[in-house]
Formats: sequence, structure tokens, C-alpha cells
Amino acid sequence: MIYTRGSSSDFNRFAKVTGDEGWSWNNIQKYIRKNERWTAPADNHNTAGQFDPAVHGFNGINAVSLSGFSHSTDSRIIQTTSELPEEFPFNLDMNSGNPLGLGWIQLTIDDGKRSSSATSYLASKFIKRPNLHVLLHTRVTRLLETSNSTDIEKPLINTVEFADESKREPRITLAASKEVILSAGVVGTPRILLNSGIGDPQDLRELGINPIVSLPDVGKNLSDQVALSNNWFVNSNNTLDNISTNATLRSELLEDWEKHKSGPLVSIASTHIAWSRLPSNSSIFDVIDDPASGENSPHYELGFEDGALGGPSGTGNFINIATIVVSPASRGTIKLHSSDPFDPPLIDPGYLTSEFDIFAMREAVQSARRFLAAPVWKDYVIGPAGGLANATTDDLLDKYIRQNAGSPAHPVGTAAMSAQNASFGVVDPDLQLKAVSGLRVVDASVMPFITAGHTQAPVYIIAERAADLIKEKWKIQ
Repeated sequence: MIYTRGSSSDFNRFAKVTGDEGWSWNNIQKYIRKNERWTAPADNHNTAGQFDPAVHGFNGINAVSLSGFSHSTDSRIIQTTSELPEEFPFNLDMNSGNPLGLGWIQLTIDDGKRSSSATSYLASKFIKRPNLHVLLHTRVTRLLETSNSTDIEKPLINTVEFADESKREPRITLAASKEVILSAGVVGTPRILLNSGIGDPQDLRELGINPIVSLPDVGKNLSDQVALSNNWFVNSNNTLDNISTNATLRSELLEDWEKHKSGPLVSIASTHIAWSRLPSNSSIFDVIDDPASGENSPHYELGFEDGALGGPSGTGNFINIATIVVSPASRGTIKLHSSDPFDPPLIDPGYLTSEFDIFAMREAVQSARRFLAAPVWKDYVIGPAGGLANATTDDLLDKYIRQNAGSPAHPVGTAAMSAQNASFGVVDPDLQLKAVSGLRVVDASVMPFITAGHTQAPVYIIAERAADLIKEKWKIQ
């Protein structure tokens, strides 16, 4: 639910890599506005000084808001920006294109409920459109070349083969009159392409799949961030930990949310995020190029939670600071397990395979420690909890990271876009699949690099621009 667009440099890098200025920060602003509908928080508190209205849209389709529930730690977090302003400067709005600093979190929430693509783009007034049909429990198995294609150089792939997910047979085919839009996600899109014979010919032949289009980068370049949950004991009994340890309180809060859309369940546990870069003279840059898109793009994120997140079991009250490497250098792959389209694919996320990611995570944890060493936390924070308490050296900290890090579920890149005539990549800047006609990819897989933030907002931006590209090609008003 966290709404972060990334930095202006992220989109400017998209434009540079693809040779298409339409992906630049300035040019995607209209798509931000088409998607975003800024909404008052559930508690209707005064939001002055918590965001910048000038950088937001108020007439879009998907709701974006500030947290509708305040926490006892909010004032301490903001106070830290005054006590440690060099490392944690206050940022009025992290979605301005310049996210560095600490600010109030923005979320896709509407009146205490999640605002998602399902509740907005597939809301009742849209799902009833006569030209929209949603098939449930259905699996796309392959995309097929049309036999009557007249383009010798580019095969026409505009036929979809699918089947009932439980029965698997019979296989049904439908041909598009204009084009097929593939939006199966970072895992599903390359799986379908590979099963269709589109990918690395050698890999496909080894599985008994006949290659029809050579695009070796399908399923490569899997990019995901890596996250770590860090907990500290606190001198308070007023944290969200009470919800997980008190069944009666949970029931009361759920009832309050159901009846009034109020209380802590109207939002997530976090109200603030800090975005930071490694110092430019960090030793890691002697051996690895900076993977971030520019000087206004963070390397890591600190997310603050008023309670343990994936933390120690048992009683106690905690503060959590999630550390996330948002500009990772590690890369993974999506491959097929077999030629059976119902078999799950082989997913190798490649987490922490680059020394940069370990270095950045180590620095992020150290930054979190410095944050809680600010004077305002002196009588509040007792000490580190769980494995963090034993991570007293760099080697022990690295061990703690490798044993506890996981995914924030932000993968991108497995059908990456590149310039029109590039020898690498999977789709052109207009998101049409290279070397074929009739097929376009619209999902997070087309991002050549991960944006330095949570990926929900960039996917909406890509989808909104894709809609314009499609309408432009087919002259649809």
C-alpha cells in the first residue's frame, strides 16, 4: 500500500536507456495525475506540513492518502530530523522527484480501506463495461503465431491459448483483432513467453520447446530489493505489539474498524520513511559502480514501525526499523522447470549476490542505530532485540543480514525495455515485444531498472502511458 514514485533520475534513466523521452520524469507527470486521487486520511487530521499538494493529483482514479492513525512515536521521529538534520533532513514530500530525507508516508488507502487496482480500475462501473470480460480460474498456457501472418521478418503473435486451471484441458484459443496485451507480472510474463517459444533458443530446446523468436533476455535481469526487519525493546506499553498479544483488543479494534473505519486498522503500522545514500567516498564504489540512477536516488530506506515486525516472539514492546536496499546491484532469473505450462517456474532472485547489496544493508542497519541514538530516544529505547543484539561486528552483522533478510516483494525487469534497435532487452520503448508484431507487455517486468522505492506507483504510471500508446497506435479516442 506504500505509494512512492521513485526519483526523477529513475525515470530519466528509463528515457536514456530506451531513447524515448516519453519515459522522462517531466513527461510522465500527466500519467501520475491520471492515476492519483489525493484523499483526506481516515481520521481527517490536519495534514498541513505533511505533504506538498503541488506535486499530487486530485482527480485520478486510485486513492492516495496519509496515514489515518497517529502513533506515540510520531513526534519522536520528526524530532530526530531536528536533532540529526545532516543524516535525516525533513522532506516535505518524498514523491516530488527528490525523495532523500525523512517524511510522512503516503499510502493507497481510501476511507480506511485499501485502494488497489481491483477496487479502482476494476470497480463496479468499469467491470460492467460490455467490452470487458474477466475469466476466473483460467491459466494462459501459450501465445501462438498466427498462421496467416504476412510479415516475413516479424511473426504475428496475437493468439492466446488458455485452459481451465483445474482441468487443464481442453486448450482454447482466441485471436485478437488488434493486439494482445500481456500483463502477467514479473514471474508470469516470462513464463508465458518462454512456454510460447520466445526466449533463449538453447534453453528452450533443452526443454523440448520449439524456439520461434530469439530473445535471450526473457526472464533475465530479475531485480528485487532486499529487506531486513530490525527490532529494539522500548520502555513503553503503548505499541502495536499489544494487538498481536491481546485477542480481546484485536476483536475490539476490528469491530471499531468495521463500524466506524477508525483506529489503527485503517492504516499500516508505519507513518514515516527515510531515504538515504551511501557517502560518495564509500569504499564499495572503488570496486562496484553506483547502481543508483542519480545523486537524488537513495541506496536504502528506513521504515519505522511502532511495534515489532517479524520480530521476537513472546511478550514485550518494540520499535521496528525495516532496512531496505532500494537500489540493488544483484540480479536473478526466471526459468522454466519443464515444457508443461502448468509447472511452476524456477525463480532465482539472486538476493545478496552482489557485494554492494551486503555493504548497503550493513550501512542501513548502522544508520538505523544512529537514528535511535538521537537524544529524543534516550529514555524510550532500551536496546536491540533478537539477532540484532548479537550483531556487534561487521562479520556478525553480515551473518545477521544473510540469515534474516527477505523480499519486500518489489521484483521487476524480466522483460525489460530497451532502445528500438538495441541488441538487448525484450520490449521496445512502446512496450511492443521485439522481433514480433501483435504483442505488447504492460507490467513491472518491462522496467529495465528497479525504481528506488516501492514499485506500486511506477507500475500505474507505466500502465497509464501504455494506454495512451495503444490508443495512439490504433487511433482510438
